[in-house]
Amino acid sequence: MDSGALLELAIERPAVGGRMIARHDGRVILVSGAIPGERVRARVAHSRRGVPVASTEEVILADHDRRPVLCDPSCGGNVFSHIAYSRQLSLKREIVADAFARIGRLPPPKDITIAPSFEQGYRLRARLYVAGKRVGFLRSGSHHLCDAAKTGQLSTETGKVIGDLQSLFSSHIPDSTIRAIDLAESVDGEQRVIHCWLDRERPADVTALSSLGAVSGIGGVSASVRRAEPVQHVIGEPEIIESWSTMLPSLSQVPEVPLRRRPSAFFQGNRFLLATLVERVLMELTPGPLVDLYAGVGVFALGAAACGADDVTAVENDPISGIDLVANAQSAGGRVRVVRRTVERYLRGKRRSSRGVWIIDPPRTGLSREARVLIANTGPCRLVYVSCDVATLARDLSVLGGAGYSLRRLDGFDFFPNTAHVELMAVLER
Repeated sequence: MDSGALLELAIERPAVGGRMIARHDGRVILVSGAIPGERVRARVAHSRRGVPVASTEEVILADHDRRPVLCDPSCGGNVFSHIAYSRQLSLKREIVADAFARIGRLPPPKDITIAPSFEQGYRLRARLYVAGKRVGFLRSGSHHLCDAAKTGQLSTETGKVIGDLQSLFSSHIPDSTIRAIDLAESVDGEQRVIHCWLDRERPADVTALSSLGAVSGIGGVSASVRRAEPVQHVIGEPEIIESWSTMLPSLSQVPEVPLRRRPSAFFQGNRFLLATLVERVLMELTPGPLVDLYAGVGVFALGAAACGADDVTAVENDPISGIDLVANAQSAGGRVRVVRRTVERYLRGKRRSSRGVWIIDPPRTGLSREARVLIANTGPCRLVYVSCDVATLARDLSVLGGAGYSLRRLDGFDFFPNTAHVELMAVLER
């Protein structure tokens, strides 16, 4: 099918990734900017793995759930922004069921509940890119910058901070010094820190970056060139100090020691649903040892210890998250054993566990082939798998199902409103 062709299409259903499925002369076409049940005119832009990809140019017959778009849908992931929020949740349930059936060859889960989020100001973390004097998100499928503040994903105060950063870049920061900025803020929005990723070819003297600390609302700045290199302190206190009362609000006695994290460490990204997810995961723990694989800065492992678990192991190999995890575990009095290894290396030679629970929270790519096999062979009777990508989750559950695990429960959390992504927690037993 020729690029540039304008087609009239009937939209059928959602696909993993956020586009909708339509057909033309029996051929599947992926369409952005549409809703199932609509008739649209869409222009073919390109093909992906032999499947034409098109974008809606005209809505011939609109669905009643269509709403005005207040931002650029391609900026920062807003592919569902034209769809009423309640319908977004319904479509995400369909996407989950489709991924389970088509990718995992699994029975579609029944009665999936997805905890809703406020649509505006939900993000706790963001990667901002720098091009010349501009700072912003990348437009989907390109290297062109767009206005991060206009997406609505960040708090109003953070939007102002980004504007001030851009003004500072125009006057004080040399071009090409910084290629990207990781920004993090606390759940209550009172703290905000940034980490600058320096250009590999032209790394700057970090003292030249101290002017970034003059931006109102930024409490600390750090910098580095590569993730595996030591982080350089620039100014202020470049870490977030989070109270456990925000992550475990139902806990009767909140630990006095806070959880610390730097902006480039892995941490869940939705301020409105963080506590809901953490408490839901901890509800699935049983007596016996707990192993937290891909532990990040330790929110699940240390949360379990705060709730009384006394045999907790946290495994994390990332150089930044791992350092934060060690520091948090030490501050908590050593109640959590930290293993600084890859999950694969930790599990090699490990005997099959008969008691306890493993929490699995891998990156978007899911488990590696080796990790899937090792977990299937050595895992305990219960696994709690937290995933931000339904496609890799379905793939991994298919392998674990072949090893005797069955899906006991599946809960969704809408960590990413106006996108096609959904956070999922799967409880497996054998």
